Amino acid sequence: MASTKAGSASASKTIEIDARGYSRPDVLVSTRWLAERLDDPSIRLLECNEDVLLYDMGHIPGAQKLDWHQDLNDPVNRDYVDREAFQALLRRLGVDKNNTVILYGDRNNWWAAYAFWIFRLYDFPESQMRLLDGGRQAWEDEGRKMVTEVPTFPPSQYEAPERDDSTIRVFQGEVVAHSKANGALIDVRSTDEYTGAKLHMPDYPQEGTLRGGHIAGARSVPWSRAANSDGTYKSADELRAIYEGEAGLTPDRDVVTYCRIGERSSHTWFALTYLLGYENVRNYDGSWTEWGNTVRAPIRVGEQP
Repeated sequence: MASTKAGSASASKTIEIDARGYSRPDVLVSTRWLAERLDDPSIRLLECNEDVLLYDMGHIPGAQKLDWHQDLNDPVNRDYVDREAFQALLRRLGVDKNNTVILYGDRNNWWAAYAFWIFRLYDFPESQMRLLDGGRQAWEDEGRKMVTEVPTFPPSQYEAPERDDSTIRVFQGEVVAHSKANGALIDVRSTDEYTGAKLHMPDYPQEGTLRGGHIAGARSVPWSRAANSDGTYKSADELRAIYEGEAGLTPDRDVVTYCRIGERSSHTWFALTYLLGYENVRNYDGSWTEWGNTVRAPIRVGEQP
């Protein structure tokens, strides 16, 4: 599946990333930037998809598969893998703190952003992490090379610290207090999920939630509003118009994002934290799967927060 298209489109994206006014433009890389560095031995490219079969059908040369369910989630408890398992994972992938980790995937990088967030729970250095702007879609749309060969790297000696959930993760009890205190809450699900008209994402089956609606005080800002049609992130000015002009956020506020299980809200967490420079954004990964199934959890329905 060799490339047949010119790289002019991604050249413009490279310029756009630097010119979009982001607080941290360095955390995003363009398809052209990556294509020019595929042979860089310090890079570890990880593909994390909702559809775990996509990787086997073809992936960017040098990419390794990161299975969000099997690699990042604890097999018994609804939680993430512990320190030992995360350490073993990165050692197997040949990742150490001196490597530049580039994450990408399908669904406009939902699960890549989710993986990025989990890496940060283990304090993997921000300076060594990147998200491929536009993800798998952008790479494929430009006709760039895809392969089925699975690369291997020498195991690393990565030493993982204990996971710290206090700074970018929030739990249900904390969300209850946050809601009662009129804290900033961003519900990134679809409008129908927010209002309670549906218990699931559009075109998805019912996924186990007993009640529909949203957390009291939450503003509806569907995650997709942060993305362009090609999957890339909108400019900082466009994002501010949405999150500040419409949703009333300000950079000094303590913000909580949520969706169904935390993957879509990771996409928004990334936008607020790295692209707009918000310092206090936490992701509620329990999200509506937990809240909508909890006895006596207060729920609001309709369009009003």
